[in-house]
Amino acid sequence: MTSVMTPLMTGPATSTVTTVLTTATPPPVAPAGDHHSLAIVLFAVVVLVTLGITLWVGRQGNAAEDFYAGGRDFTPLQNGFALSGDYLSAASFLGVAGLIALYGYDGVLYSIGFLVAWLVVLMLVAELVRNAGRYTLADVLALRLRRRKVRAAAGGASVVVTLLYLVAQMVGAGSLVALLLGTDSPQARTWTIIAVGALMIVYVTIGGMRATTWIQIIKAFLLTAGSVLLTVLLVVRFHGDLGELMRQAAQHSGAGQRYLEPGLKYGAGFTSRLDFFSLGLALVLGTAGLPHILSRFYTVPTARAARRSTMWAIGLVGGFYLMAILLGLGATALVGSAEVRHANAAGNTAVPLLALVLGGGNGSTGGVVLFALISAIAFATILAVVAGLTLASSAAFAHDIWAGAWRDRPRREAARARAGRGRGRLRRRRAEAVPGSRSAAESAAGAGEQQEVVVARFAAGGIGAAAIVISLYAQQLNVAFLVGLAFAVAASSNLPVLLYSLFWSRFTARGAVWSVYGGLVPAMVLVFFSPVVSGSKVALFSGLDFHWFPLENPGIVSIPLGFLAGWIGTVTSSEPADADRFAELEVRALTGAGAA
Repeated sequence: MTSVMTPLMTGPATSTVTTVLTTATPPPVAPAGDHHSLAIVLFAVVVLVTLGITLWVGRQGNAAEDFYAGGRDFTPLQNGFALSGDYLSAASFLGVAGLIALYGYDGVLYSIGFLVAWLVVLMLVAELVRNAGRYTLADVLALRLRRRKVRAAAGGASVVVTLLYLVAQMVGAGSLVALLLGTDSPQARTWTIIAVGALMIVYVTIGGMRATTWIQIIKAFLLTAGSVLLTVLLVVRFHGDLGELMRQAAQHSGAGQRYLEPGLKYGAGFTSRLDFFSLGLALVLGTAGLPHILSRFYTVPTARAARRSTMWAIGLVGGFYLMAILLGLGATALVGSAEVRHANAAGNTAVPLLALVLGGGNGSTGGVVLFALISAIAFATILAVVAGLTLASSAAFAHDIWAGAWRDRPRREAARARAGRGRGRLRRRRAEAVPGSRSAAESAAGAGEQQEVVVARFAAGGIGAAAIVISLYAQQLNVAFLVGLAFAVAASSNLPVLLYSLFWSRFTARGAVWSVYGGLVPAMVLVFFSPVVSGSKVALFSGLDFHWFPLENPGIVSIPLGFLAGWIGTVTSSEPADADRFAELEVRALTGAGAA
């Protein structure tokens, strides 16, 4: 699904749609081996280019600000491309168009939540987070709630969200690349997962945020250019008559006029509609709590630049989804729903098959080149998204959990102060007399941040290795729920604590901890007892049935629980809120005074 649709998504279990294939469906289009050979060559080019960027950028700086925030010198346009690159995964490129190709109007309805989510980001989050934070979400909270438990809770939730998202993307990468290369071999999927995992570790440990941002920019440009190329070819194919495009799509959909009407996928009953509403709620609210999206606002110098970055991202994401609608309709009209579903039940090969037809058909040079080009763009999006997720999770672990919660800074700083009280005064006087010299406090802070960067690099390796192992065991499973769960957790735990911290003066440290866990735990528990884990043919454990929660996405329940837990924790807290710290946060968030 978003960047959020995993390529393994097969649709909600509550969706029961019976389609009758018409005789007007075009004959199947099967990619030939030449397409896959050229795709492999272009995959190698993508890898070499991204590795070259990483090695070049990695030499430019090793400070914490470079690793976490890319030096804060990206322009709004550059960061807007990077934001859209983080948000638009290969699953968005292929999965959303595939849903539209299979389900028409309902697929379009599904994509709306992705764009609406950015309005929440623009109005409530972008500028305030840029001014109030430094590297991560927990920095915003720590400005007024300086408690290690708060940092540990926020950092832990961020790691959970990014790991769920990361595993889903990597498992999807294995299946997606296997599909695009025309093989069903488990070994191909396994080695793809290992290769993608190894590459993302290299990107993060060597290049940090600066390299990851440039990879995202290039990926977003390629994704946009590829979508524009296919859209132009499609419109020319139908001579600019979009009405004829829709009529042909309905004719070749197997569902007739129902393809252009609501209810083909999400209209099976009340539970199905409620599940779709729950998913949409998670998508709209979860984006503002995704750690890898929030960290992007720290790569620009000012809050105004963060706002302009978001506006660029809205334009790019909105334009992409408008093109995805046309590409989905085009795949149905020119390839047919039967062939799209035959190639992949979730419709994820709809765009490559459409590229094959638009390029001239199976066996043509244009078809070979266009199919391979679109496949390579999809692979580039995989590499960029997993790199951004790995960086966000490693930053949350090193900066929030290790440095903010585990390392006992107050005790060490007090010991250093007692030991060096006498000689320290003389050294400080000498340092102050030398222009440009650093004080002892600044040196200690710099050394501490360098330790954080080292820990973050090791954490990237550890998280990447864990994601590889989990993905290898999960590659035979339907992991679509992982992406929806990631958004639900972000909306249930990260968003409530962020909004409370920014806008509620009475908010306390207990309320923050309760809000995080009050959204995180219910979301995961409800999913465990939902139809995506047991009780359906496409469940993780299809042979068992211990589900009692009827919905596949817990957002409609877990999001209110996150807000409720934060309120209860605050009103029952014995320690009152610090009015001075909230005033400091408010001034800094609104004006940028004292911002990093």
